[in-house]
Amino acid sequence: MHVLGNSNSIFNQFVAEIRDEILQKDAMRFRRNLERCGEIFAYELSKTISYTKKTVVTPLGEVEIDLPENQPVIATILRAGLPLHQGILNYFDKAENAFISAYRKHDKNEESFTIKMEYLSAPEIEGKTLIISDPMLATGASMATVINALKGLGKPKHIHIVSLIASKEGIAHIRKTFNKNEITLWLGFIDDELTATSYIVPGLGDAGDLAFGRKRD
Repeated sequence: MHVLGNSNSIFNQFVAEIRDEILQKDAMRFRRNLERCGEIFAYELSKTISYTKKTVVTPLGEVEIDLPENQPVIATILRAGLPLHQGILNYFDKAENAFISAYRKHDKNEESFTIKMEYLSAPEIEGKTLIISDPMLATGASMATVINALKGLGKPKHIHIVSLIASKEGIAHIRKTFNKNEITLWLGFIDDELTATSYIVPGLGDAGDLAFGRKRD
């Protein structure tokens, strides 16, 4: 598990602006900050993948440079994950992409819910590095559902989960559900508390609504 917020960097400023209840009212800035964070996650994650030497021809000669052996498959959960996904794609710009529609379907009491998945579009993932992004890892139930659905299409070489804010409960759920050797967590910050309706506190609010406007109830 890698927690970027544990080390001081400009990443912390972007997350602070994303969390700020005044600044986050600027939807364009909110989206751009999520995208910036995705770029930083991608850069840090890129240090862990496999590289091979390749010859690059310049106008004056040749030079050997270590380049990624393969591009990953980048997946996200609609709709909140799109800006974070775009940031990762900005750096892994030759990657294939997967998109999943999953949401919480609340019961009448609004506290209990089930995860509904209605759409999945993905390339071949067998033997490939899979990066799944979602701004919030709350209970971990949505992420686990998505991972299992993608694994049903093929066995990835390795799975990286990228989330800006995670709860301790969500982390525990992922660790309990999956083999520790198959998944790496890339997190911005870890928050301690979940509300009765399973929202992270202090968190940042509803990332989808803040990025794209409030959806109809």
